[in-house]
Amino acid sequence: MQSESSRSGNVNNVSIYFVVLVAVFVMCLIVANIIAVKLVSVFGLIVPAAVIIFPISYIFGDVLTEVYGYRRARQVIWLGFFCNLLAVIAIWLGQVLPAASFWDGQAAYERILGYTPRLLIASFIAYLIGEFANAFVLAKMKIATNGRWLWMRTIGSTLVGEGLDSAIFITIAFIGTIPSDGLLTAVITQWLFKSTYEIVATPLTYAAVTFLKRREGLDAYDRNTRFNPLLIRNDPE
Repeated sequence: MQSESSRSGNVNNVSIYFVVLVAVFVMCLIVANIIAVKLVSVFGLIVPAAVIIFPISYIFGDVLTEVYGYRRARQVIWLGFFCNLLAVIAIWLGQVLPAASFWDGQAAYERILGYTPRLLIASFIAYLIGEFANAFVLAKMKIATNGRWLWMRTIGSTLVGEGLDSAIFITIAFIGTIPSDGLLTAVITQWLFKSTYEIVATPLTYAAVTFLKRREGLDAYDRNTRFNPLLIRNDPE
């Protein structure tokens, strides 16, 4: 393992492992956004189908922050946001373009892939706040614990990030349309489900972090990082 100063310099390099992490992270976001329209019953809990894949973005976010640092994670979070926005625009264009005369699936297309402005705003705001909170808490806890107790850092950051994501999305998307006690129940249900997902996946997170730290020669500590989410340059700060 290289020295901390040497490792910090290498964070600016891009490896195939980093590319794969970013690709899967972005894929999880876009797929979750598409399949969220379906409500499913899991162990008696009614949740959007997106819960089967969206928590993976938090797991990969944890791995990115733990190995490559908050600065790289910040860039990936913004990349995911703009890729998701591009997907939404493409789906909307597909909806408004004139359908072929023999195609009878317009209603189904709009029913499954159509987005309301309110849901989109809720989704985008919740994503940004939740992901940045997750990365921030994990990076700060890593410094405070001097890199120990990874399980506590990944679970703790997820509890904060997923909690904010669920609370913000449910509140903005459904306030005024369902009773306040229903809002609270929906927030708690999603938060607990997603957090449990992270806890169950902890051994996989450990394996991925251990593998990447060894292969990349990286173990970033954000002691000198400015945590402003709007700073997307990867230069030393």
